[in-house]
Amino acid sequence: MLKRTQGTDLERDRHAGHVGCTHGDRHAHSPQAHSHGEHAPHHDHGHGAVPATPDAATAPGTMYTCPMHPQIRQPQPGNCPICGMALEPELPSLDEGPNPELVDFTRRFWLTLPLTAIVTVLAMVGHRLQWFAPATQSWIELALAAPVVWWAGWPFFVRWRQSLVNRSPNMWTLIGTGVGIAYVYSAVATIAPQLFPASFVEHGRIAVYFEAAVVIVSLTLLGQVLELRARSATTAAIKALLGLAPKTARRLRDDGTEEDIPLAHVHVGDRLRVRPGEKVPVDGVVLDGRSSIDESMLTGEPIPVEKQPGERVIGATINGTGSLIMRAEKVGAETVLAQIVQMVAAAQRSRAPLQRMADAVSYWFVLAVGAIALATFFAWGLFGPEPSWVYGTINALAVLIIACPCALGLATPMSVMVATGRAATSGVLFKDAEAIEHLRRIDTLIVDKTGTLTLGKPAFRSLIATPGYGENDVLRAAASLDAGSEHPLAEAIVAEARRRGLSLAAAQDFESSTGIGVRGRVADATVAVGNTVLMKELGVDVAHLAGEADHLRGQAASVVFVAIDGRLAGLIAVADPVKESTPDALRVLKQAGIRVVMATGDGLATARAVAQQLGIDEYHGEVRPQDKADLVAKFKREGRRVAMAGDGINDAPALAAADVGIAMGSGTDVAMAASHVTLVKGDLRGIARARELSQATVANMKQNLAFALVYNALGVPIAAGVLYPFFGLLLSPLIAALAMSLSSVSVVGNALRLRNA
Repeated sequence: MLKRTQGTDLERDRHAGHVGCTHGDRHAHSPQAHSHGEHAPHHDHGHGAVPATPDAATAPGTMYTCPMHPQIRQPQPGNCPICGMALEPELPSLDEGPNPELVDFTRRFWLTLPLTAIVTVLAMVGHRLQWFAPATQSWIELALAAPVVWWAGWPFFVRWRQSLVNRSPNMWTLIGTGVGIAYVYSAVATIAPQLFPASFVEHGRIAVYFEAAVVIVSLTLLGQVLELRARSATTAAIKALLGLAPKTARRLRDDGTEEDIPLAHVHVGDRLRVRPGEKVPVDGVVLDGRSSIDESMLTGEPIPVEKQPGERVIGATINGTGSLIMRAEKVGAETVLAQIVQMVAAAQRSRAPLQRMADAVSYWFVLAVGAIALATFFAWGLFGPEPSWVYGTINALAVLIIACPCALGLATPMSVMVATGRAATSGVLFKDAEAIEHLRRIDTLIVDKTGTLTLGKPAFRSLIATPGYGENDVLRAAASLDAGSEHPLAEAIVAEARRRGLSLAAAQDFESSTGIGVRGRVADATVAVGNTVLMKELGVDVAHLAGEADHLRGQAASVVFVAIDGRLAGLIAVADPVKESTPDALRVLKQAGIRVVMATGDGLATARAVAQQLGIDEYHGEVRPQDKADLVAKFKREGRRVAMAGDGINDAPALAAADVGIAMGSGTDVAMAASHVTLVKGDLRGIARARELSQATVANMKQNLAFALVYNALGVPIAAGVLYPFFGLLLSPLIAALAMSLSSVSVVGNALRLRNA
């Protein structure tokens, strides 16, 4: 874990408010990727410096923003003046503790839940069982409800006050008003029952509604706890990215000595040593040495990239068995890792259109209910029978209680909770409600190749032996030599030999030539396995297998030649096989009217071959992380609804920027954290299943919202007393509270139908 006392330039700049924005000038570098075989994918990464935004450059320290309203930004924690939601840091840090609001609300909920249960039981059955005298029971409920309302519910009253001060009525306005009036009315009825007419006596006492107040508080606290837990997961992607950066670097002094320094002390131009197995500290260029670099954490490609003097390396990638001396060229906010962090953070701050609509509905709903409650109070007070103002107070309270937004608040969360549980049983994990809302509208799907369409692990493809050699003889010789190599292509060759039950001989005089192959002696024969460069060095003619090699490369395979005693014995093709489920998944997606586009860091020849094999009409090769995000932005500008499916850290910016990011469960943790949906089994058919569930879930949400609104449209007038002139009927607050509870139960019951979706 990174510690703030010796953090990276990325963390230092972030705390100083100088982290760059997500877009800037890119200076493209295209180092040739070397491999055990030939025609390995190019890895073309942008290393350009990203200028800081004006806000970030001038604001000291971490800025806090509202997830619902990103335009709200301030340098200290607090609540959003529009919706009352707690502000969150734009960029989290690795050493921050649990969300303090989550800890606080959880404690308030659990400590007062027993009190809520007792008050509710007393209100429902206490008078029937005659546990206490009626007046005594009212005093007991008053005492038990006080800590629930005034301690557990205190944050709601704070937000209620803010909504009034900021003239931004929201759900907290109704919750605070409803809870406050229900408790205050009940307290007055308990302390001064003589103020109320005899008609309000029920079961030997003036009717009180402490249970309505405490149940609203507990249910709201529970909803806030669930929401805060989900929101806390949105920072996991950025924390995982920050955790990739190494803590220290080994700097070479001018006198030839070396020292370990905190990464924050690395400057442009410093010469650094990268020892075997270490992470590359920053972006730079190799000055001396040869090694293979595992860039899978950034590129998603499984085959390490050979590096030699003059080639560029990326910070946070892992060095292989060789030792390198590099020159630092980009540090802090200018590194590829820092840019990806910024891109993911910016994309995650975008919000769903449905939420903005809910804000607007809530605004007018609150105003309408408040106006109706006031009109009820004055209408009964001025024109009602005696005691008219008591009637006005009771009926206004009934309006506020029956219109309390429990059903409206539960409409969407309950559908989401049930749908996410149902999806999990099918191997689909939704990250949030926004993903469920957007997935049903998707019409364009961008897919990565390695690990998404393919298995992400090279495997033996085929073998061609020249006259005079048997296939098993060629494979045994190559595998015996490759048994001493850790290269992924070598592992695939050895695995095939073992699958065939071939006995391998011990290799002698083993020698590895970085980027071109290996050579040595196997059973008194000189054996070489590698690409055309190695064969040319050894004087081995490969011309009569060149056509077959080109054909295999056109089928997305990597080719290595095998020479025995100076003669070409054959060639071996190794490829990353397509998942068995991929063709069927693509067929289902196309039938659903979804446009499928492949974007991969592999070379164009490999991309073309895989696309033709799978029937994908549009494909892009040699793309960098920011290129994938740019492709997402391009389609969105065209009015398309875009999903991105990938499994590597290089996919993280595009996953976060897409309307819906879909990660493979077999991929990197960062990709899954940055995405909105994770397919546990890495099966693209899960996208079609998730899309169908999305359609059913959104329909269920709309049903719940419609029911909540219709319920209020009918319940509020009845609570206001419109039936009294015709039938002499009034809706007591107790019935209003019961109706409110039943409305919530109805919403929950409808949401539970999604279990059978």
